[in-house]
Amino acid sequence: MATSWAEHEVKALLREAGIPVPRGVLSLDEAGSLTPPLVLKAYGPSLVHKSDSGAVALGLDLPDISGAAADMRTRLGERVAGFLVEEQVPPGVELIVGLVRDPSFGPLLLAGLGGVFTEALRDTAIRLCPITESDARAMLASLRGSRILYGWRGGDPVDVDAVVKLLMTIGGPGGLWERLSLGEFELNPVIASPSGVVAVDARYLPAPMPSGQGDPGPLVDFSALFEPRRVAVVGASATRPNFGNMFLEFYKTTGIPLVAVHPSAREIDGVPAVPSLKDADVDYALVAVPAERCADVVRQAGGVPYVQVMSGGFAEAGNPQLEAELLAAARESGTRLLGPNCMGVYCPRGRQTFIGGGLGPAGTIALVSQSGGLAGEVVKVGERRGLAFSRVATVGNSVDVTPAELVSWLSDDPATQAIGLYLEDPRDGRALFSAISGSRVPVVLLVGGRTSQGQRAAASHTGGLVSDARVWEALAAQAGAALVTSQDDLIGILHYCQSHASRPAPEEGGVLVVGPSGGASVLAADVFSRAGVELAALPDAALDDLRALGLGVGSSLANPLEVPVGPRGRPDLVRETVTGIVRRQPYGDVVAHVNVQSFFTYGTSAEPLLEYARRLSRAQDALETRITLVARNAECAPAGVVDEVRAIVSGIPVYTSMEAAAVAVAAGRRLLGGNDGAA
Repeated sequence: MATSWAEHEVKALLREAGIPVPRGVLSLDEAGSLTPPLVLKAYGPSLVHKSDSGAVALGLDLPDISGAAADMRTRLGERVAGFLVEEQVPPGVELIVGLVRDPSFGPLLLAGLGGVFTEALRDTAIRLCPITESDARAMLASLRGSRILYGWRGGDPVDVDAVVKLLMTIGGPGGLWERLSLGEFELNPVIASPSGVVAVDARYLPAPMPSGQGDPGPLVDFSALFEPRRVAVVGASATRPNFGNMFLEFYKTTGIPLVAVHPSAREIDGVPAVPSLKDADVDYALVAVPAERCADVVRQAGGVPYVQVMSGGFAEAGNPQLEAELLAAARESGTRLLGPNCMGVYCPRGRQTFIGGGLGPAGTIALVSQSGGLAGEVVKVGERRGLAFSRVATVGNSVDVTPAELVSWLSDDPATQAIGLYLEDPRDGRALFSAISGSRVPVVLLVGGRTSQGQRAAASHTGGLVSDARVWEALAAQAGAALVTSQDDLIGILHYCQSHASRPAPEEGGVLVVGPSGGASVLAADVFSRAGVELAALPDAALDDLRALGLGVGSSLANPLEVPVGPRGRPDLVRETVTGIVRRQPYGDVVAHVNVQSFFTYGTSAEPLLEYARRLSRAQDALETRITLVARNAECAPAGVVDEVRAIVSGIPVYTSMEAAAVAVAAGRRLLGGNDGAA
């Protein structure tokens, strides 16, 4: 790594960029040109953290300078290469602003409370460069201590516009991030006051500038990956069933034209066989042979557009040389490689599968996953809950085909209305950021291992404060994706998008919650508040209508609205209630909840619940609002009843907890619009 720049060199760069810095001189003899109080700083290659090393003296008068310099030389010896004398900046709010290059995501901008508070409070925000002015303001507003900037307990507000200009000068289009070979770059502290900002301390540690990141490359047509004319399976055994044989059976159930590749057999499990992949005449080949043999197989794939290597044992198992050999083989044969260490592709309309049990319905939800096992769970659990998939690709180690490429293509795929992602190592995070930012459809992102790497060992506070989790949070915030923490929420938000992506809804409209039980309604208000969704008051004009329906007796008319729903209730009451409210005031979302348990504790049949579902489905067909159903306590229903409810309200997402519904509605409103009141 290159040697860090001396502070005065960094400040000359800042001054040239228009960033205010203190007046200073490099000669003690010239200190008389400055106005006390003064600051003396020693600099040298090993003096990275000057305050910790005792290389800074504050509040000096001119006669104090020589003595302070002599004392520093005595204590620090040969570490001192020279001295910088500056005018001391009046106190203000101390901030930190820094840049660091992430190995995958490229240049990142960090801003937060600085000085001694940087490590004590760790109150910072991160964004990927380049940022916009709205990004800069959002970074400042997200700080826990942001009220200090805007005036607190009688204090004067700082010049926030000057802080925003500083952030843009460093991390915006054409900013310093484009000119620096990062490394690490840090201003800490920056003194912010009502009159502007001054960068009091500056550090720059260059590093070689990597190349080739950030551009997903020319858009590839992945149609043949998901809808191949014919599929080959390499590795099925004629004598001892293995994974290859399992995939042959999966494919036989879909009816796709199929061929096995085997050096001697003429057929395997009723599937015709050819001796080599070059004889197969297919669009897609699945390879399930030991890792050390995979490269030889792929070299025979000339003319096959896509080869998927299911086998593991590559870089993830400590064998990067096998992975490099595999990629070279793909380049040599001219094929695109999916994997290695992945399960393959699922596409009902293309008869592609890696899962047993047959194909589900063709739909509009796409999924890209670095875990084949998790992708299988999302598909099967999602289909059980009503999801229907357009394209699913597992990419494993992503040595060739990357998540970024797939997202770019899926975004323009007419069959896809939303994309789910499960990632651990995106390979090229900068290209992924570009792909998600440019997506025309909502993207929901689940990331594994966000806490595994922890903080980087770094020379600056900036480097130490950047962690995997925070980078993903920044990417989601800037690119407009929904970042979730569980598989359940991934499925839930995709279900919301599937149900409502094409549904007309008012651009400005809040969330209305209706259902039985005062206690459940109170808890619902808390749940939606934690999800960042504000439940607006009911329109005054609708109150008389609600009383005419018999509501408000013994309870207040408020949002959440208590509506008696149960085996002895009127099944059409919720539809009438919602219709009466939304004709007085538009609502973007209506969350209807029922206590499933009550239908079987106070009733003897599922029919009242099913009839309620029918009436709710009619309301969704008639109203320009997005309806969500929460079937609380669903485990109390006999087997199959909730599945019947889902089938009846097929255009309405169904959740079994208020928490899951709140997460889906909050994220869905941000992704599809109508996010008033959402965080």
